[in-house]
Amino acid sequence: MTGQPFDPQLRAARFLPRTIITARTLPTLRVLTKLARRARRPDAQIVAVDNDVSVHVFRPAESRPRTPALLWIHGGGMVLGDAAQDSTFCRKVADELNIVVVSVEYRLAPEHPFPAPLEDCYTALQWLARQPDIDPARIAIGGESAGGGLAAALALLTKERGETHPVLQLVSYPMLDDRTTTRTEIDARQFRLWSPASNRFGWGAYLGPATTVSPLAAPARYDDLSGLPPAWIGIGTNDLFYDETVSYAERLQQAGVPCTLHLAPGGYHNFAGTEPKAAISQAFTKAQLTALDQALNAD
Repeated sequence: MTGQPFDPQLRAARFLPRTIITARTLPTLRVLTKLARRARRPDAQIVAVDNDVSVHVFRPAESRPRTPALLWIHGGGMVLGDAAQDSTFCRKVADELNIVVVSVEYRLAPEHPFPAPLEDCYTALQWLARQPDIDPARIAIGGESAGGGLAAALALLTKERGETHPVLQLVSYPMLDDRTTTRTEIDARQFRLWSPASNRFGWGAYLGPATTVSPLAAPARYDDLSGLPPAWIGIGTNDLFYDETVSYAERLQQAGVPCTLHLAPGGYHNFAGTEPKAAISQAFTKAQLTALDQALNAD
C-alpha cells in the first residue's frame, strides 16, 4: 500500500464511505440496484443466452461485417450489480471504437458461488464468438473490480479449454487474491467504497464452503501465467487491491505476457466510475479505450 493522499480532483473522496457492501447491507443494496435498473434508459438489446445467462448487447451506430467485440463483466464484489450498471461506459466504447460491446448478466454469490459466475462468463464468451456478425479472432474480455477478477480468471479458463482466444484482457481494479483478506497490517483509512471488511464478505460469499481455493477462483494463485492474452491493467494507488494487482501484472510480464500497468496516483477503488469528469478518471478511461482500439482495430 502506498498511503498517498487522494488526487485533489477526486473531491468525493472526502465524503465517500470506506465500506458499502456487507452481509447486513446487501439485501438493501440489491433492492436499490433493481430500482436503478428500472430507471435506466434502455440502451442495449437484452438477449437470453441460456436459462442462467443473459447479455446486454451494445451495437455501434455504423455496422460493419465481422465486427470486433468486447465482453464486459460488471463489478459488485461477486455479490451485487447487474449487466446494466456500466451502460454509459459500454455505450461509449461501442460508439467511439465502432465495436460491439456485450455486458454479461452472471449469477451472483452467495446464492451461486464459484464456479457459477465464471462459467456464466465463459458461456457468454462462447455465445459471442459464435455470432455471425462478430469476428471471433478479435474479441477482448474486460471488467472492473469483481468483474476484473472474473475477466482475469476467464483468460485463464480460455487458456485451459482452448476454444476461444481473446486478444486482450482489460482489467480494472481487479479482485484477484483471496489472501488479501488475511492481511492484518492494512490501514483502511486510505480506502473508499471497498474495505477489508467488504473484501472478507465478498470472498467468503464467492468461495462458499470450499476447503481449498481453486486458482481459477483467485487468479493470483495460478502458477503458470504464460500463454495468456496481452493485458491492460489499471489501478489507483489508494485501492485495497493495489498490491495484488501490481504483483499480478509483474508476474504476467515475467511470464512473457505483454502487460501494460496503468497506475493512477491517489485513485481510490472505482474512482473513474464514481467521478468520471475528473482529469485522472478521463486519463484512465482514455487509456482503456486506446488499449482496446489497438487490440481490436489495428490492421
